Amino acid sequence: MQKVKPKILRPGSRVAAISMSWGGPGTVPYRYQIGKQQFEEEFGVQVVETEHALRDADWLARNPKARADDLMEAFTDPAIDGIISTIGGEDSIRTLPYLDLDLIRKNPKVFMGYSDTTISHAVCFKAGIVSFYGPSFMAGFAENRGMFPYMVDAVRRTLFSTEPIGVIEPNRTGWTVEYLPWEDPENQSIRRKLNPCTGWKFHQDEGVVEGQLFGGCVEVLDWLRGTDYFPSANDLQGAVLFLETSEEAAPPSFLARFVRCIAAMGILEGLNGILLGRPGGGVDPDTFHEYDDALCKTVREEHGLNDMPIVTNMDFGHTDPMFVIPIGIKVRIDSTKQEIAIDEAAVTEN
Repeated sequence: MQKVKPKILRPGSRVAAISMSWGGPGTVPYRYQIGKQQFEEEFGVQVVETEHALRDADWLARNPKARADDLMEAFTDPAIDGIISTIGGEDSIRTLPYLDLDLIRKNPKVFMGYSDTTISHAVCFKAGIVSFYGPSFMAGFAENRGMFPYMVDAVRRTLFSTEPIGVIEPNRTGWTVEYLPWEDPENQSIRRKLNPCTGWKFHQDEGVVEGQLFGGCVEVLDWLRGTDYFPSANDLQGAVLFLETSEEAAPPSFLARFVRCIAAMGILEGLNGILLGRPGGGVDPDTFHEYDDALCKTVREEHGLNDMPIVTNMDFGHTDPMFVIPIGIKVRIDSTKQEIAIDEAAVTEN
């Protein structure tokens, strides 16, 4: 089913910062403030915090309803134009009993984040609105010594323009997962070390498919199985599934087991393609191929889907910089041209 697009963000828009999981801003406030400042200065917007966004982590952990209330208030407040997660975490799933899908459906607006924010994206998908898998204030917008241009361009093209997003180019300037502890403010002045880019890997040589995007962090999606918020086989018929692994570095076997599960649910065979982000965490780049091998073996050898397009080592998820994925928008995978494109805008003028 076609999802409702939210209204475009513009200079002057008011964007709500929300903490749906870990209380990062309350734990490392300077890191949040840097992300807020760099986002405001680059895009000319005003960032305002939801009521509980800056509460300490222990308080937020004890109060999932307060986090859910923040989300409902941000969606229904006509003075708020967009909502962006401050950071991920591990327990957004505890907010599910307190959310109102009708309120979200009636008040579509830009919502963005990644990692544990996968939970909230699944909520938006079920509510029927487009949401955005992309950077958060503390991871992405607060990048040491300034935001990555590749990410800035992706945010601008996806959230701040009603032109078709167009071809999504691989990042060519280097990627990083280097961990410099946020607790030490001096680390903010150290630019993280970049690894050379090897490009995206298309595991087929020809053919063109299209499909509506859905996905997220594979560990978090796995938590949703069995709930009303995991899409059905019918919901994902003809979709393109995107997956990525978190900083906890789930092994290739976890990815394979997840794909086996969605095959048993009748979902896998109905997909039009799978996109896989570069592995997150401290995974040795020399072993990245093991994730590709696990995915391709499960899809092709175990389930006989030899023609399904699979693209791996992509620039989204828990490595930086990342591009923004508009969940619910149709993507085109052109294996003949080795190209991925989104031939429409993800936001509207009104």
